[in-house]
Amino acid sequence: MATTGGAAPKTNRLGLTKKEYGGVVSTMCKGCGHDRTSEAIIEAAYRNGVDPKEVIKMSGIGCSSKTPAYFLGSAFGFNGTHGRMPSFATGAHMANHVMLPIGVSGDGDTASIGMGQFVHMIRRNPNFTYVVENNGVYGLTKGQFSATADKDSPNKRGLHPTEQPIDLCALAVQLGCSFVARSFSGDKKQLIPILQAALAHEGMSFIDVISPCVTFNNHDSSTKSYTYHKEHEVHFHDPSFVPHFEHIDVEYEEGTTTEVTLHDGSRLLLTKLENAFDPTDRQKALATLETTRAKNEILTGLIHFAPGTPTLAQTLGLGDQAIADRPDDELRPPASFLDNVLGAYG
Repeated sequence: MATTGGAAPKTNRLGLTKKEYGGVVSTMCKGCGHDRTSEAIIEAAYRNGVDPKEVIKMSGIGCSSKTPAYFLGSAFGFNGTHGRMPSFATGAHMANHVMLPIGVSGDGDTASIGMGQFVHMIRRNPNFTYVVENNGVYGLTKGQFSATADKDSPNKRGLHPTEQPIDLCALAVQLGCSFVARSFSGDKKQLIPILQAALAHEGMSFIDVISPCVTFNNHDSSTKSYTYHKEHEVHFHDPSFVPHFEHIDVEYEEGTTTEVTLHDGSRLLLTKLENAFDPTDRQKALATLETTRAKNEILTGLIHFAPGTPTLAQTLGLGDQAIADRPDDELRPPASFLDNVLGAYG
């Protein structure tokens, strides 16, 4: 007698199941916020219909930089040296700018040894989704303070940082990043649509994800803990992302809704929860970040958005064809051409 199998798994517009967006089994500590971020990236890529084989995954060194192994397993991945992920990622992007690059870094990897790389990557504005999993500590080397640790946030031994913290979102806005957002690893309702919008954005998208370290920095007095975040979050936006290939209606019971159209025609719907906040107003974004920080609050949502900012590929005139796919006669000029160049310098 014939048996009837179970229902076919749900697929996205590419005919792929969500399982095909996964990676290897995580080796993070149980309850680590980084795992929630990996799950959010999987969901965002699945919903957007991203082809994992057209993705470049980049990372540096640290707990966060291990996480690309846990999502999009069929994508090309490269784990670089400490703080140098932006250089590797920029080079890979220039060689094959038609692929979608995603970089995962940590607050130590980005805000300390990699700060110079981070700054210049923003200036160049590559088409790149840059995720920082921010827990305020060097979790891989036993919990030393990172550059994002707040002075009023002691470690488990009661010691306080001695330097002022770096607000990566404020820095990104000031440097002209065209997409800046912050979210919490445990808030998938907010984080997933932000990641969807970031993946669809043409230009650099920076997302600061508060991601508690359950081993070294999740005690009640830590400003990067689950408890502190839930008590001090200022949830400015309740976003919903609508990809350009889907036509759905989104209804909200309270507040007003602002629609932002991205370069590919996709729409980001933002419900104003607190007050009228325009993410395209750069000065208002900086002022709001400063105001909430002064009150020891954590601003989450889409903080700044600058549509139309020229990307690195546009600035360099790379065109539609990837450098990696160009024929040798275009990439290797003849000796006569080089002789002419040298001759121009006498």
